[in-house]
Amino acid sequence: MQETIKIETPFIKLDSLLKFADIGGSGGMSKMIIQDGLVEVNGEINTQRGKKIYPGNTIKIFLEEEITLIIE
Repeated sequence: MQETIKIETPFIKLDSLLKFADIGGSGGMSKMIIQDGLVEVNGEINTQRGKKIYPGNTIKIFLEEEITLIIE
């Protein structure tokens, strides 16, 4: 699945992005998804919840199905 997410701020933190995109439900679940190494930012595994995500970044989340988020 691929989805485009438009943000209105210069950046969004990774954990906030997952909550905003309704991936993983609660903030606690988003934190676990990130800490378990299930998230790639621009092709690299990322375990930092507070990583700043900017327009132009591509995020992949590896759950039951792979989810790709394109940030605008």
